[in-house]
This record gives sequence, C-alpha cells and structure tokens, in this order.
Amino acid sequence: MNNIILVTGATSGFGKAIAEKFALNGWNCIITGRRKDRLEELANNLSAQYNIEVLPLVFDVQNREETFAQVENIPTEWQSIDILVNNAGLAAGRDSFDTASVDDWEQMIDTNVKGLLYMSKAILPFFTAHGKGHIINIGSTAGKEVYTNGNVYCATKFAVDAISRAQRIDLLPRKIKVTSIHPGAAETEFSLVRFKGDEAKAKAIYDGFEPLHATDIADTVYYCATLPAHVCINDLVITCTAQANSYYTYKG
Repeated sequence: MNNIILVTGATSGFGKAIAEKFALNGWNCIITGRRKDRLEELANNLSAQYNIEVLPLVFDVQNREETFAQVENIPTEWQSIDILVNNAGLAAGRDSFDTASVDDWEQMIDTNVKGLLYMSKAILPFFTAHGKGHIINIGSTAGKEVYTNGNVYCATKFAVDAISRAQRIDLLPRKIKVTSIHPGAAETEFSLVRFKGDEAKAKAIYDGFEPLHATDIADTVYYCATLPAHVCINDLVITCTAQANSYYTYKG
C-alpha cells in the first residue's frame, strides 16, 4: 500500500485541504470527522479523482471511548500509518472571561486538547510497530500570544504547543517526528463556527486584507511531511503578510 496519512477534522477547512493535497500526490488517506455525509462525499471524490484508497471514519475526537475503539479497529492493511495530522479543533465564542460560556470552554478543551491527546495516544502502537512516524499538530498563533476575549481558546492552543514539545522529547527514542504548525488568520469555516453561524461577524474578521487559505496550510503540512527522514521541522508559525502575530493585523 502507498504511504498513509490520517487526518482528523477532514470534513472542511484545513483538514479537507490537507487530505486533498496528499491524495493529489498519491497518498492513501484515512479521514475522520463528525459529519458522515461530508466525510463520505470527500472520500468518494478523493478516490475517484486521484485514484487512491480512502478510509473514512466517522467519530468525534471528543469521545474517548469512541476514538480509541475506532483507531484500534483500523483494518490491518491500513495500520502502517506514516503521518497523523491532529487538525480537529475549533473556537467557540469570543467573549470576555467573566461573560463567556462554560459550555464553550468545555467544548474547546475537549476537542482541541483532549481530542489531540486521545488520537496521539491511540496511534502510537502503529508507529511503534512501524518503527517510525510523524505527528503534525495544528496549533495557532493564539498559542503564542493571548489576545482580548481569547482566554480559553488561547489556553487550548498554548496547550497544543506544550504537548507538542513534550511529545517531541518523550517520543524521540521511538524515532517519531513531532511538528507543530501555528496558522494565523485563515478564511475557513473557523470564524463561522466561532460566531455560531453569524456570517456577517465571521466575514468582518477578514475585511481589509487577504488572509491565509486552507491550501496554504495544506502546502505547508505537505512540505514538513515530505522532508528527508533525518529532518524535522519542530515548530512553525505561518501568517498572511498583513499579520504580525495573533494580535497585530494591518487592514489597509
């Protein structure tokens, strides 16, 4: 079987673009997501367009038991996974700490932190058996600086940064690469989810400048993933040219 990549949160945004980029280059893809219809549509499109094998797995990384069960039951012929991309994540709300929803906090923590931990832990036996592997964690510039009303979202992305550093140390003897990629402002469904379907608010975030596109992140992930075996990009921050960091953006 060709090289295999597993991408979480593949039904839209970065995850979908990453799956498409690797499929274009002949990789077989395991794609996961909560939305069965979207996942199956993507699987059909990838296999038809790029003549590769696709294994869609419908589950929510927030659910510990479901996550481990789905990964442990991946068919034997799919278990030689080369790369895990922990992409599934979200921002819920952008409110001051004192008025923010605890439900939003829990959803972000359960997805952005626990989901990443569950997937990484579940995949390790395959990497160990394979004698190598590469974990690519999708963080955020919000994991580098805290901004107004970012509170718990920023905290979860700081956690992704810290977990990535810890993985890199602890998994070094197992020859497992760990890369964390921290995108800035990118126009995907991210803001629409954050503002709970308010299209005007979501669109206003990107007024006055050209943000990153999902394909920009997909290209970056592919580059990091296809370097020689002895090379690992540990930590990478990527923004559009109008953005300096998570706080400063020039809207011309």
